[in-house]
Parts: sequence; structure tokens; C-alpha cells
Amino acid sequence: MLLRALGLILLVLLVSGTAAAQAPTTLTVIAHDSFNYSEEVMAAFTETTGITVEVLRLGDAGSLVNQAILSRENPLGDVLYGVDNTFLSRALEEDLFIPYQSPALTEVAEAFLLDPEYRVTPVDYGDVCLNYDTAYFEENALPLPQSLADLADPAYRGLLAVQNPATSSPGLAFLMATIAVFGEEGEDNYLAYWRELAANEVYISQDWTDSYYGQFSGAAGSEGERPLVVSYASSPPAEIFFADPQPESAPTGAIVADDTCFRQIEFAGILNGTDNQAAAEQFIDFLLSVEFQEDMPLQMFVFPVNTNAELPEVFAEYAQIPENPIILDPAVIDANREAWIQAWTETVLR
Repeated sequence: MLLRALGLILLVLLVSGTAAAQAPTTLTVIAHDSFNYSEEVMAAFTETTGITVEVLRLGDAGSLVNQAILSRENPLGDVLYGVDNTFLSRALEEDLFIPYQSPALTEVAEAFLLDPEYRVTPVDYGDVCLNYDTAYFEENALPLPQSLADLADPAYRGLLAVQNPATSSPGLAFLMATIAVFGEEGEDNYLAYWRELAANEVYISQDWTDSYYGQFSGAAGSEGERPLVVSYASSPPAEIFFADPQPESAPTGAIVADDTCFRQIEFAGILNGTDNQAAAEQFIDFLLSVEFQEDMPLQMFVFPVNTNAELPEVFAEYAQIPENPIILDPAVIDANREAWIQAWTETVLR
């Protein structure tokens, strides 16, 4: 506890560069609905900087970006948190952000720096992967699928639940994974693959909650009967963390074989038109601080980008990070996202 207290006190050195008191400022952060943090970590930021943070949650990442664009002339806040690489190019093209290169970026791997102009700052990442019910596969002596192509095998008929990419962020990520793997051209393109999944009785939910807690047999409290679901690589540690009592082993697992996981990277940016640019810069530094980065995993079940941040024990033991996740160019995503979704809808739902 003493070390944690000292760490929170030292947070000022990262977020303000000085221990001197500053004039009180209120900073409005617009974010997606999943943005969360420990009150003590945010309180330490306020105490050391004089900046009070108010959070305005605006739905999922797509809704967040849309509302930021619509309110561009009269911004709803000072900082936007939660735009990911599936919507990044759209946000950048709309000139939503003021460039800012945080000194804390020296502790962030280059792979996460997708904007060379530093209009946005990477904060966290997560991988959309296949999750499986460990008991089902053990009891049925069924090998785990090791590729997306495997899911079309009759051995997995009726076992998989996915999400509609038009209404779900992980559903969109999974669609992009299939596009990256199978491509758009030729007889065996991604649409042909989806026809095979449909013929193999894939279940398509409108959102992650229904697919995971309504259809997936491995989720705690679920009455679902499907042992495979599109979810996150961080879902297994969540199953352990929230269980009471905690099981001796994880009831679910993530499949992280090559070309099966799509990496989502989340960014924060200072909104063009803010009257609190200096405070906003301090908040960006704070998001990259070890204290905030180490707080994130058990608040939002995402992974930190700061290489100095340590994962909590339950993450270190039960979470898996794919060695070769799928990453598509944000500009390619932005240019094709709507057409991909439309083609998928016409192929799978009609």
C-alpha cells in the first residue's frame, strides 16, 4: 500500500512536470461507454494537477466518432478517448484533433503509433479472438480450430456464435479478420467463406452481450449451447476475476493461432477547439502513465501500451497475446468499411 501511495504521489512528475499547485480546471472527456478507471487513480491526477475530469460517455466507438464529427464546430469536450483503428482514418480526415506528442510515448512500442503527425495517442489495445468452452472440448475430445477456415468444417457445425458487424465492434473486427485472411477476389474470397459459415449453422447476434452471455456455453451464468464465440483475448481472465468463488482453472480460453485474431488499438486525442489545451495535454500524459496503464486491465479488460506497465496476476496467468495479430491499414478500413458491411449483409442476412 505504501509503494502504491508513493506511486500515485509521483504521478505529478509524469502529468505536469512540476509539483506546484495549478489553477483549478475542469476538463471534459468524451468517451465510449466502456471507459472506466479507479476513483483513487483519477483523484490523484486531480490532486496533483488541479484538473477535475468530467466524463461524457457517448455509446460505442462508432457513435463516439460520429457525434464528435457532428459537433466539430462546437466540441462536446476537450479530449476524446476511445477511437480505435477501425474508425481512426475517418476521425483524422475530419480534422478532429490537435497534434500533441507526449513525452511518455518513448515508452510505447512503435507498432502502436499509427499517426505520424501525433494527432492521436495510443492508450490501450485488445485482440478480438475466438473463445472456447474448455469443458465442452475436453468432454467431446474435439480438437480446437486452429484457423478461420477450420470453422467451416462440419465438425464445428452449429457450435459458433458471432456478432453482426453492422451493430457490433467485435463483429466488425471479426469480419475484417476474414477479409484479411480470404481477401476480396477469387472464388474463395471472404464472402464465399461466410456462405460456408452460414451453411455450417453459425449464429449471428446483434451484439456481444447476446452472443457471449446468451449463446456461449462457457460464460458464467449463460444457458447458451454454443462452445465457440467471437470475443476478446481478455475474456478468460474476466471469467476468473468476476467468479465467486474463483475456479481453480479458467472455464474458457482464447484461440490465438496465426491469422485468427484482429487487433484493436484505442487512441485518445485533444479535440480541435478546446479552450483547455494545456490541461488536455496533461491528461494525455496521464493516460500513458504507469499508474493509469496498470489500472486499465481490471477496469476495461484491455492491455496497456506502456512497456513499463505490469499486468495484474490474473491477466499474466490467463490472458494470451497473439504473436501475429491481424492489423489492417486504417485508411483501407475507412475506404471500404461500409461497402464490406453492405456486402456481408446482402450475403449472410438476405
